[in-house]
Parts: sequence; structure tokens; C-alpha cells
Amino acid sequence: MSDITWIIIFGALATYATRVGGHLVLSRFEHIPRRVSAALDAVPAAVLSTLVAPAAVSNGPAEAITLVVAAIAALRFNLIVVLLIGAAAIISLRAAGLG
Repeated sequence: MSDITWIIIFGALATYATRVGGHLVLSRFEHIPRRVSAALDAVPAAVLSTLVAPAAVSNGPAEAITLVVAAIAALRFNLIVVLLIGAAAIISLRAAGLG
């Protein structure tokens, strides 16, 4: 098998292990403490910022403007609508020559 195949297999196994491991650890608690619950609720936002911030800072004005547009849209709309607005914004801005 090629190196890429091995990378995909080990990546899938690592992803599965972390998901199952997290479930097994949390299932040992009868009641999840409030602080742990609050920390777990903050994980999606932290991961999203880790993915979005470097792209907004290093790619150009189209990405930065799209980030602002999506952030404003997130205050009003649900996730699917925000994703559609963000996609439309980045496509439009890149087509206009900003990206």
C-alpha cells in the first residue's frame, strides 16, 4: 500500500480512538460537573476559530471581509444560513477580484 493509504488509515484510527476515548471518559461520570460541561460547550467555537482565523489573516481582504460578514450574520441567523451567506460572500468577493 502507498504512504497516502497508510496516512488515511492511521488518521481514521486516531480520530475514532479520540472520539471513543472521550465518550468512555465522560460515560464514567454520573453527573458531569458544570465547569466541565461549560468547557465542552466552548470546544466547537475554539476549533472553528482555530480554523478560520489563520485563513482570514493570511489570505487577503476577501477572507477577512467574509469573516466579518459571517460573524454579523451569525448574530441573526442559524448555522446553515450563515454558511450559505459566507459561501456567497467569498465567491462574490473573489469573483470581484479581491481574493
